[in-house]
Amino acid sequence: MIEVEIRVKVVSVANIRMHWAVKARLAKSHRAAAKKALEAVARSPGVGGLPLTIVVTRVAPRRLDGDNLQSGLKAVRDGVADWLGIDDGDQRLDWQYAQRAAGPKQYWVEVEIV
Repeated sequence: MIEVEIRVKVVSVANIRMHWAVKARLAKSHRAAAKKALEAVARSPGVGGLPLTIVVTRVAPRRLDGDNLQSGLKAVRDGVADWLGIDDGDQRLDWQYAQRAAGPKQYWVEVEIV
């Protein structure tokens, strides 16, 4: 089992109003942060370690509804897939999403891979 904490603020990108370039930079930074956090704690199991269950948990003061949670975590998901070296849509990956409350102005994402 691999567990990492990624210090990023995940918001509902479906409802956020920002210039496309700013949104793209935000997604790129979340993707890179996820890959870097995983590289710091473990070597990728690659395709030999599949199938895997990956639980991505958003920790923030307020909850998002289901579709906004998944869309907000898309860049983190892509970063995990980059670390694994496979497409995030691979059928051998079981993606699960969760969220829990944190204090005011506290945001991060937890990734657990089993």
